[in-house]
Amino acid sequence: MTTEYIPPKVWLFDEQNGGAFSSINRPVSGATHQKDLPVGVHPLQLYSMGTPNGQKITILLEELLALGIKEAEYDAHLIHILQGDQFSSGFVDINPNSKIPALIDRSGNTPIRVFESGAILLYLAEKFGHFLPASGKERADVLSWLFWLQGSAPYLGGGFGHFYAYAPQKFEYAINRFTMETKRQLDVLDKQLAKKTFMAGSEYSIADIAIWPWYGNLVLGKLYNAAEFLDVTSYTHVQRWATQIKQREAVQRGKIVNCTWGNVILAERHCAEDITQVLKLRS
Repeated sequence: MTTEYIPPKVWLFDEQNGGAFSSINRPVSGATHQKDLPVGVHPLQLYSMGTPNGQKITILLEELLALGIKEAEYDAHLIHILQGDQFSSGFVDINPNSKIPALIDRSGNTPIRVFESGAILLYLAEKFGHFLPASGKERADVLSWLFWLQGSAPYLGGGFGHFYAYAPQKFEYAINRFTMETKRQLDVLDKQLAKKTFMAGSEYSIADIAIWPWYGNLVLGKLYNAAEFLDVTSYTHVQRWATQIKQREAVQRGKIVNCTWGNVILAERHCAEDITQVLKLRS
């Protein structure tokens, strides 16, 4: 007898494949049901959930508002991914890939849709002229680290996080494979941050805003309950950087938006006072 999995000649979808996301995973794209998305009062309409990918956008928007940019006011509508909201016809119209976050900018004559978190960060940074150098080496460095995150985070989330925390069974090979890659990535960050205050140099940027929700939360013990397993305290420079960014008021505000679990819950945000009231209750 052998327990080795032998792939069939043609793969067939098994709806009872187990795991935390088995009820929403499927091998085809497109809408499963008709439902329009709500529209708030601000030019920027964000449809998201408070996962690391969702936190990127709300942190940036709160940073822009902290600079006094009133045009960055936004409505953040909850897309509950475990309930399949991302497969509604309204959401699929914005993002055919059915992943959060997605943004509609209604500030002009024609609404502009933007999907994929890295694209949204870049769009907003260019639109408002902050957290991204205009040109030259500094801009190239920020973009390089932004896209490093976009390529690396799936190994942390869909790889390590899935097999360590969410898979219905523990598979040694898969956990070892993605633990090795996650620790390699942390080492990359640690060596960079040994030389730089922030990811791309001396200035805080969308590279930091992109990377912190994933790797900052990880080394601060807020992701997958894996801090001890990954020996995160050994990455001293990442620890310094993660703690420094955590202390920013805009980060504290942005990270709780569209969050539906834990000690701080703010399912939707439609004005600054929504966040302020939740933080007051926590303090």
